[in-house]
Amino acid sequence: MTHIKVNVDGTIYEDDVEPRLLLVHYLRDRLGLTGTPIGCDTSNCGACTVDLDGATAKSCSVLAVQADGCAVTTVQGLAKDGEWTPLQRAFHEQHGLQCGYCTPGMIMAARDLLRENPHPTADEVRGALEGNLCRCTGYQNIVRAVLAAACQQDGSGTQAQAPSGQQVTEEVTA
Repeated sequence: MTHIKVNVDGTIYEDDVEPRLLLVHYLRDRLGLTGTPIGCDTSNCGACTVDLDGATAKSCSVLAVQADGCAVTTVQGLAKDGEWTPLQRAFHEQHGLQCGYCTPGMIMAARDLLRENPHPTADEVRGALEGNLCRCTGYQNIVRAVLAAACQQDGSGTQAQAPSGQQVTEEVTA
């Protein structure tokens, strides 16, 4: 067993874990944070994407011991006091999900994109989401959701409330 100390969604956890335990299993099985799904368990689909010390990581390809001393943000850690972020709200409003299985990973990858590039083009959104697979939506509404969230950002890259009725005007093509 290896002792780890990790900050997950703002809470410090200390645990003894098997060195082979994957971060996704630690989050789900030990901490009960089931918002991070296990999709393929081979780092191909991106459903398990989390933020690890400020960068996206597929939690099925990270050992829990590698997260020792790190800050991990899951999709469940984004909404404070039950309030969705503008990105989460945009996924809902733009119908950027169907079955929802890929949604946590898509949101985490899109969040990383918007931190780096607050006003991406549709092609830049597609490029940023290349490591995340969706079998249901055809991606068009996911791209539309990310662009809508980008419209709600201020110049500093932090997400702010958009005026009521604001529309995404960029045409999204497949």
